[in-house]
Amino acid sequence: MATSILSDANRRLERALKYVTISEDAAERLRYPKASLTVSIPVRMDDGSLRVFQGYRVRYDDTRGPAKGGIRYHPSVTLDEVQSLAFWMTFKCAALNLPLGGGKGGVTVNPKELSKFELERLSRGYIDAIADFIGPDVDIPAPDVYTNALIMGWMVDQYSIIRRKHSPAVITGKPLSMGGSEGRDTATGMGAFYVIEAMMAKVGKLPQMTTVAVQGFGNAGSIVARLLFDAGYRVVAVSDSQGGVFSPQGLDIPSIQQFKTSHRSLQAVYCEGTVCNIMQDHTILTNEDLLTLDVDILIPAALENQITAENAAQIQARYIFEVANGPISADADLILEDKDITVFPDILVNAGGVTVSYFEWVQNRSGLYWSRQEVNQRLQGMMVTEADHIWQIAQEKTISVRTAAYVHALSRLGDALNAKGIRDDYVGNR
Repeated sequence: MATSILSDANRRLERALKYVTISEDAAERLRYPKASLTVSIPVRMDDGSLRVFQGYRVRYDDTRGPAKGGIRYHPSVTLDEVQSLAFWMTFKCAALNLPLGGGKGGVTVNPKELSKFELERLSRGYIDAIADFIGPDVDIPAPDVYTNALIMGWMVDQYSIIRRKHSPAVITGKPLSMGGSEGRDTATGMGAFYVIEAMMAKVGKLPQMTTVAVQGFGNAGSIVARLLFDAGYRVVAVSDSQGGVFSPQGLDIPSIQQFKTSHRSLQAVYCEGTVCNIMQDHTILTNEDLLTLDVDILIPAALENQITAENAAQIQARYIFEVANGPISADADLILEDKDITVFPDILVNAGGVTVSYFEWVQNRSGLYWSRQEVNQRLQGMMVTEADHIWQIAQEKTISVRTAAYVHALSRLGDALNAKGIRDDYVGNR
């Protein structure tokens, strides 16, 4: 029987609890999601038939503020996966000191099989089903895997229709014309880049002497690959869902980005090109092969559980930066530590997306909007500050960077949960 993703995620929590002092009340609260919703979404297809899709929304914890988390469209979406993603969001928001909790949503669907009209009906139907479960002060969705600004625009419009009022703050990652934020489209990759730059400086790695492999050439992966290329890093391999390419001399990342863009149909929602078809001299390789390349930096930017106990021993990278959510299993953590591979965890590295989503939420509520330069400056300050704190905790306690990130987040979550009342407040006070 497959291990629950949430159970696997909770192992990181239990490990971190050994290095931080919080009440047992707080620890117990954090082991379980606060609320989970499962919905059925009937959609009239273009051929007149009716299909019913399963949808989910989870609020894991909202002690520090409204829940925050994306909505993904993918055939493998399950309630367990969504709960796990909401768990990670809880700790991610705390690690970045955002006044938000953790949430997540998803629909079990292969969106590439739907027409644009079917996709819109599905998106609006999903909001119809969860409208009472979300809100600007309750739970604020955003884009995730196979969702984007266009889909968020449909969703915020549908929510506003239901509420009969303009409600831009209910969803982030929207088009700029609907109240979206400058810099949100590149935020996850930009935030990851800031962390990589800061951490490589600490270990004395110069860009021109550093090789990089990126698994997942989607929105986040392509952005961080381009930023690293522009900064002088040698990006030797990238991949997408169809496979990857490798060139030891380094790839021309702008050309690969241009190829992906040029193979997108004008009427399509998703990119139809694949990096496997580029004309630059290269070797074709699988996603699995890319993970085991001998590089300085490995960036998993695809889906969960890409590095597990089965392949962790073959990983050769010296540093791993998790741009995807949960790309490494808890069992693999121990193997990578034994190999002296430093893992910078998802709850730090890919927090740029939720950080700029927070900025968007703040701008929507205030009615004052910032330039892209101001957004990126604020993002860099927050990412580097929290990365430095987490690195310092790891050094002082002689623990992994992942455990240090959870310790950092737990201290904030514990304080917030304790402020609501714990056992020690009541025992002996009858």
